Order: sequence, then structure tokens, then C-alpha cells
Amino acid sequence: MRSLAGLVAIVAAASVYLYLLSAHLPPGPKPLQPEPEGPVEGVQEYRLKFPSDLDELRELADMLKFYKREHHGYVLLLFCSAYLYKQSFAIPGSSFLNMLAGAIFGPWEGLALACLLTTTGSTFCFLLSSAFGKQHVVQVFPDKVALLQRKVEENRSSLFFFLLFLRFFPMTPNWFLNITCPVLNIPLPIFFFSVLIGLIPYNFICVRTGSILSEISSLDDIFSWGTLAQLLAIALMALVPGALIKRYSKAHLKVDGMDSNGTSQDAVKQDRKRR
Repeated sequence: MRSLAGLVAIVAAASVYLYLLSAHLPPGPKPLQPEPEGPVEGVQEYRLKFPSDLDELRELADMLKFYKREHHGYVLLLFCSAYLYKQSFAIPGSSFLNMLAGAIFGPWEGLALACLLTTTGSTFCFLLSSAFGKQHVVQVFPDKVALLQRKVEENRSSLFFFLLFLRFFPMTPNWFLNITCPVLNIPLPIFFFSVLIGLIPYNFICVRTGSILSEISSLDDIFSWGTLAQLLAIALMALVPGALIKRYSKAHLKVDGMDSNGTSQDAVKQDRKRR
């Protein structure tokens, strides 16, 4: 109970911090309906929230890019705080934030930010799980934890590459790996670098997608040589690292018996028989 109360206190404090930070966003100008003499500018207060679809993502990106011209440091702090909040507390939805990074900061600065924040936030999640949530993770996900524990022990000699394999081919969601690795006694340095390297292709794809979406204003833009070259780079980044790590896994790793949800195939068959 004490560990759960400590975790709730940390979540509450982080939520208050993020709310206060977003509430102090400076008002931005919005053109009002033009008077006979010409357009007049008024002031609009914006309310920030995590994007849940592409329309909200584009609207939020446009607004933050506007503020970034004069408040670069504030926008950077706000984005990093929001990203770390979601990653640290295992809240799904990092793909939208990665795309937002590409739309606001561009493909290369956005990629560097996404990789850094993904790794830092995952490490915070690892530490929070280690300090407060080990027993709760085992109680809530006993079968999945047992399966992962068995696979970790089978691949202990190639643990780093096994974790890379799980990041490239997410048989379990990334948030679940983050909270489970302390239970599996994964050393923090191995966890850190497996996240940093293993999620580069995923981050690259999302950031590049966000960058492309922010630049497209018509169908003609989609078929430009620059956009097509970026789409080709996305495809290569998605396929090449995955093919290499899959080839390595067949020769050196033991991942038989796991499906895309991190459950064993035997367990799936037994569950189907019960139905």
C-alpha cells in the first residue's frame, strides 16, 4: 500500500506540474472577422491537450510552431515535459508525440529529441516500476511475466540482442516491457541502450511522417521527388534493421512460443479450447 501511495503522489505531482506549465502558454493572435477598414487582430487563449487523431495533431503542430518563433525554449520545455510524462507513466500514444516532434522541430532535431526522450522516459518508467510496482506487475500480468522470464533466462547469453529483437518486433508493447524489465532483473545499462538503439527505426518512421504531414498542403506535394525520397527512406528504415535482427535471432535467439501479444502459443491454444 505504501508503494502504491508513493506512486500516486508522484503521478499527482507530475500532473500538477504539466498542467501549470501548459496553463501559462502565452496567448496567440487570431484574425477576427475583418472590419470595413481591414483585418483586425484579436487574442485567443489556447487549451492544450494530447492529440488523439491527425486533425488534432496538425492543429496542435501549427499552433506550437507559431509560438516556437519567439518562445523556442518554452515550447521545447513543454514538449519534453509532456513526452516524459507519457513515457514515465506507461501511457500509450507515443507515435503521435513522435509525429508532433517531426512537425514542430523538423526531421533531424525531432528524431534526436524523440530518441532521447523515449530512452529517458522509459528509464524513468523502469525506475518507477522497480521502486513501486514490481509486485503489482506480477499480480496483474502473471502469465505474461512468467513467459518473458523464461525467455529472458533462455537468452541470457545474448540478452542485449534479445531485447533489441523485442523492440524491433514488438511481441509485447513497449510500455509493458518498460514496467516488466525490473521484475525480470534486466540490468539498467542493457535496458537503456536497448531502448535507445532498438526504437530508432520506430522513432524515425514517426518523426519523418510528422515532418511530411506538416509540409503537405495538396495532393501534388505527395508526389514530389522530395516527399517520395522521404517515403523511400521510411520504408528502408522500417525493413532493413528488422530484417537484420530477425536473421540474427533465428541463429542465436530462442523466441519460439511467443506471439505478437507476448503470450505463449500453447496458452492461446488452451484458451481457444476453453471457448
